Amino acid sequence: MSLGTVHGVGLGPGAPDLLSVRADRLVRSARHVAYFRKAGRPGQARRIAEGMLRADAVELPMEYPVTTEIPVADPRYNACLSVFYAECTDRLLALTRAGEDVVVLCEGDPFFYGSFMHLHSRLSGQVPVAVVPGITGMAGAWNATGQPITWGDDVLTIAMATLPEEELIRRIRDTDALVVMKIGRNLAKLRRAVAAAGREAEAWLVEHAAMPEQRVTPLAEATQVTPYFSILLIHGRGRRP
Repeated sequence: MSLGTVHGVGLGPGAPDLLSVRADRLVRSARHVAYFRKAGRPGQARRIAEGMLRADAVELPMEYPVTTEIPVADPRYNACLSVFYAECTDRLLALTRAGEDVVVLCEGDPFFYGSFMHLHSRLSGQVPVAVVPGITGMAGAWNATGQPITWGDDVLTIAMATLPEEELIRRIRDTDALVVMKIGRNLAKLRRAVAAAGREAEAWLVEHAAMPEQRVTPLAEATQVTPYFSILLIHGRGRRP
């Protein structure tokens, strides 16, 4: 029996009509559909694909054992997730070794800070794995502002708000254009870092980009932030004709 293929399919930033033609075809034809989610939640990737799955599709939700309950720096965090990804890999291997293809729904792009990467590194070399690129959440965010993110020779930096404050200040100060992800509980720290770098007047906060509840707010006016679907932007002002 030939092996099946695991397809990591990028679904874009949130709107179902922002999928590529290839992604749309794979999602609609898949017999086995896997996706990550937090326990008790439907999962953002599954929400994007709502109404697209075939009637007899077999769904494989993969529920994170931990999200924010343990600090990322705590060794228990990596240990817990390592076991989780190994278990998910075993489930996918069992299906593909039985000759079944599996589509793994991925928010944004599968190779951009996504959970699918941890499956890809474990599956590669054992069964065929294919990746379908997707529009990233940050692209959806900067398009929501109605302004180009980079011009000419601008350098774009992508940082996580989980970085130490001094590191954030340095990164913000040293770049032309900026994207900051994983804001959540780090909004106060990020706000201080942007102010210390002297760029608060340039910063925008985009929540739920490309989703019905999308909101674009100057950072100076933001008092709180959606825990997960939020991105900070500073637009470049570089060379142009």
